[in-house]
This record gives sequence, structure tokens and C-alpha cells, in this order.
Amino acid sequence: MFVFALAVVFKLCTIQFVQGDQYRALAEKSTSKDFEIEPNRGNVYSADGSLLATSIPKYDVRIDAIQPKSVVFDKYIGALADSLSVFGSKSSAQYEKSIRKARKNKNRYFLLARNISYSDYIRLRNFPLLKLGAIKGGLIIEQTTRREHPMGEIASRSIGYERLDGDGHYSRAGIDGAFGAKYLQGVKGKRLKQKIGNGQWKPIADYDQVEPQDGYDVYTTIDVNIQDIAHHSLLGQLEKYDAEHGCVVVMDVKTGEIKAISNLAKTSKGTYYEKRNYAVYEAHEPGSTFKVMAMMAALEDRVIDTSTIIDTKKGTKYFYGRTISDSHRGGYGKISAAKALEVSSNIGLASIIDDNYSKNPKKFIDHIKRWKLNDSLDIPIVGEGRPDIPEPGKSNWSKNALPSMAYGYNLTITPLQTLAFYNAIANNGELIKPRFLKAVKSFDKDIEVFEKVVMVDKICSERTLAEIQDILKNIIIRGTGKRMYSETFSMAGKTGTARTDYSNFEEWKKDKKYISSFAGYFPADNPKYSCIVVIHKPSTKVGYYGADVSGPVFKRIAQKIYTDTPIIDEVKSLAFNSVTANKDFESYFKKAQDYKALMPSVVGMPAMDAVALLENLQVNVKVKLNGGGVVKAQSVTKHQKLQPNQTIILDAL
Repeated sequence: MFVFALAVVFKLCTIQFVQGDQYRALAEKSTSKDFEIEPNRGNVYSADGSLLATSIPKYDVRIDAIQPKSVVFDKYIGALADSLSVFGSKSSAQYEKSIRKARKNKNRYFLLARNISYSDYIRLRNFPLLKLGAIKGGLIIEQTTRREHPMGEIASRSIGYERLDGDGHYSRAGIDGAFGAKYLQGVKGKRLKQKIGNGQWKPIADYDQVEPQDGYDVYTTIDVNIQDIAHHSLLGQLEKYDAEHGCVVVMDVKTGEIKAISNLAKTSKGTYYEKRNYAVYEAHEPGSTFKVMAMMAALEDRVIDTSTIIDTKKGTKYFYGRTISDSHRGGYGKISAAKALEVSSNIGLASIIDDNYSKNPKKFIDHIKRWKLNDSLDIPIVGEGRPDIPEPGKSNWSKNALPSMAYGYNLTITPLQTLAFYNAIANNGELIKPRFLKAVKSFDKDIEVFEKVVMVDKICSERTLAEIQDILKNIIIRGTGKRMYSETFSMAGKTGTARTDYSNFEEWKKDKKYISSFAGYFPADNPKYSCIVVIHKPSTKVGYYGADVSGPVFKRIAQKIYTDTPIIDEVKSLAFNSVTANKDFESYFKKAQDYKALMPSVVGMPAMDAVALLENLQVNVKVKLNGGGVVKAQSVTKHQKLQPNQTIILDAL
């Protein structure tokens, strides 16, 4: 027994003095440890300061029911229950009973409120007992953040997100994802927590050991008004043509700033939402919008001029054993090179390029490379598509590659690349990299400011530029885009219609699928914005040509931008004597004089005129406008007597 006692004493001394530090560290590690605190993620703003994405803090309020001393607990439990009953949905007696039961069961992590706002959190922590803090009152606060998009689904994919899955992998989409790690994320803090059993941990104090540092705010180039116009214009056309998906991008000509980007895809229920960023990631055969590039190469090398006669035959022509056809039945015959582009003749462009570059295709490919169309734009948004341009020596090169490329087949580029090139035409030859950010800020302090990046100083000579600009204007006046023509508003651009999913041509003929597009800029003279619209797989029962499907979206965006968000250059148009405008004004003026307290008929009037008319009646009424454009319906019938503060609802399209 004496020897056994000596052994026990020896072991105790060994544990206490020899291995003591090791066991004390192990015990401390098992009962307390540091937990990371996520910082508030920076906000994402539009160009005018409108909030696009923000982190909303949410709080869980708990109580360590055995932490307060008995005298303190008994003193404040009734008052705490009364306060909770006013805040929550239970009675005071129910709250007191549940908290006393938690104390009896030694519950050190009892939930009082979950997922509440900051203002409610401040209110709760000042309740009796809880306001004594973590040590005396047992207060436990846990904060989480939730990312929200105030604009809803509009541009949600382009604004993006950064998410961490269970395996520790990040998903980074859009602007939020692209600039998350560098600017928005912030620096994590630390809070010491103590293990209280059942795998639960509670904060040891009501303050952080290391305070988290919030992320910087990102100011984008997005204009919320133009974004709204682009989104709804695209959505309406996708629904009309029952298309699979589509995208639209609006870009500032001089700066390369992206003012709007919308990407919509159809769900299994037939509705549309922002599924993927098609404008950035989807490289596809551009079709006829690429004919502009082909024509510019030939004009720049002076192998043709705009008056060179091209024989397009009777609508079909053989190239190396393969037939190329024009959409116009019977063909165009002999036409000028400029006319070939205006009417979008496949044969015309294929003949120009094959006749002049078949012996030296590298000369043509070099133009594409000099225009950076063979490289991605290297924008920071994750998932940018890579172009595929065939050239001699590659597996995708053949004799037919060159004539096919001339009218936009056998190569792939992204919509954003196409837009950047058309923007260079509008910008007198300066090729600018599309840009999504204006600045990164910490409150009002600039952390980083972004300027335009010039990729190519001059894509072609002044002569070529002037010739192609004239052709793009004429496409709207008398070419494939003539349905878009407006006497009072000028546009320039090129329609595009391309087959897609045609690898099995026999199957394709049974179920034809197309990509309809339009790329251009407005106004035609001194352009302010460039724009591209691409719509995939519209219903052929409704229509599929670029001028019918994508063109109207471009026109609607262009006109609405200048109607809803006028710019300084518009002042020049005030001197324009429009018969239609004068007639509309006379109708408006007559209604304003005739109707003082009675409801006029505003159906058929421009929405903004209708709102102005109603808000200036003698009776003070409230006007609610659904949509924009022309009024189609009004909630109050004509000649009905209006009451003060009555609400009038106008539906406009």
C-alpha cells in the first residue's frame, strides 16, 4: 500500500509540474477557442450612387440561463418577460416559464430571438437583465450577414455574388464575385468562445477580441435607368418570340463604361430570369454582324471600294463544293460592295473575301488579330468566353473556312467582343476595353479610380471608317434594318441572323434554330451609346430574322434612353418642327383646358404627358404608373368626377 501511494504521488507530481503546461493547454483548447467573425461585405453601387448589392446584418439573441446570480435573475426575470411579450408573440407568463425552465435544465444557450434586424437587436439588448451584459446578465449575441439586391432580379447575375460551399470552394459570379476577394470582402475578426456542451459554444465576452474590418465599396458604371430600360425591353421581346435566352449590353462610346447588361433565360415554367452572364461567357457564331469586320478588312487593304460590283448570281453560289445562299429569293444579281453589306448578302461578302484573300488568307486573319478579336477581353468577371478564330495550319481550317468567316460562320466570339468592335467604329476608330468599375471607395475616400483602357489606338484609316459608318447608317435607312428607321431619331448598325445547332443538318431542317442579333450605336452622328442585342432560338413560328427579333429591342432601348434620360446634345432637337409633336401638344393643351375636375381620357397618350396632365388638374389626385411608353388603360373612366387624394392607375406599354 505504501509503494502504491508513492506511485500515485509521483504521478500527480509529474502531471502537475512536468506535463502541466501541456495538459493545461489541452484543457484550454477543448473548452475555449477563437472563432472567426465575418466582416461586413462592401456595398456595390451604380454610377449615380444607387445601391445594387449590400450586406444586411442579422442577429440571434440568446441567454445563458445559469450565468446570472439567483438574486439578479429573480429581480429581473419578470420585467424581461414583460418586455419580450411586447416584442414577440407570446405572453409574459409564457416567456417567464420558458426561461425559468431553461435555467432549471442548465441551458446555457437559450434562444430569445432569431434573425432580427440591427434596430431590433439594439432594442433587445436594452431589455431588463440582458442590458447587464454577458457576465452579469448572460447575454449572448451572434451576428450573421445576408447579401441583398435592392433592384431584385434586374441584373442580378451581372451584379453577382460570392458564395462559399461546404467543401470550401468559392463560386464567384458577376461584379460582386469578380471584385470580392480584392475589395469587397474585408478582413475577418476574432471572438473567443467557450464550449458549453452538446457541441455548443458561447461568447466569453460581449465584445470581439479582434474587430473585423469591413470591405470597401465598389462603384460600378451601371446606370439604373438604362439598366431598367434594357432589362424590360429584352424581357418583352423574349416573351413575344418565346426565345430560349438572350442578352443586351449598352456601352458608353467614349469611355467604354458598361451602362447596362441584362441576361435572361427561360425556365421550365416559361418565365425568364438571370441564369448566366451570356454577354460575357457565351462565344458563338456571330452571323451577319461579322460581315462588317470582313468588309472593313477588304476596304482597308483597298482590294475593293464601296462601288466595286459583286455578282451575287441568283441567290446561290458554289464555293469549293459547298453552296452558299442568300435569304432573298432569286438573289440580288450584280450589286455594289456597299449594297452587298446593306442587304446582308452572304454570297457578296463570301465572294469579296475569297476572291481577294484565298491565296493569302493570313493577310485577312491578321486584321482580325490586330483588332484583338482572337483574344478574350480579359475583363475581371469570371467565366469570360474565349474566341475561336480558324487560321491556316489549325485543325479547323479548310478551303471553305475563309468564305464562311466572311459572313460570320466557322468562328466564335462573345457578344461583348462584337460590341467593343462596333463601339470602336462609333468612337472614330479607338478600340476601348469594356469597363464595369468607376471607383473603389472607403466611405468618401477614393481607394482606386479606374480609367478607360485603350486596346487599339486606331482600328483603320479615316477613309475606311467613314465608308463603313455611311454603310451602317444606310442599313437602317434602306437596308435590312429599314423597319427600325425613324425620321426623328438616327441609328446605325447591322442585323445578324445565324443558324445554330446545325451539326446534324437533316435534323436541323426539321426543327430550325437561329440566333438573332443587332449591333450598332446611336445617334448615328456623334454617337453617345453603342449596344448589342443577341436572342437565341426564337420561335420560328413568330419570326427569327435579326431585324424583326433583336432590332426592335435596340430601337426601344435607344429611344427610351433619349426619352427618359435626355442628354445635353438633345437640346439641338428643340428646333425640329415635327407635325406629330405639334399635334400631340395641341391635344394635350386642349385636354388641360377642358378638364379641371373631371377625368379625361389619356389612353393613347405618352405616359409622361398623361401623368403631367393629371397631376396638374384642379383636384389633387395621386397617379400610379405601371410600365412606360403609351397609356393603354386607366382605372378611372372618362368624365368621372375626381375626388381629392383619389388614386388613378395608368397601365402603359
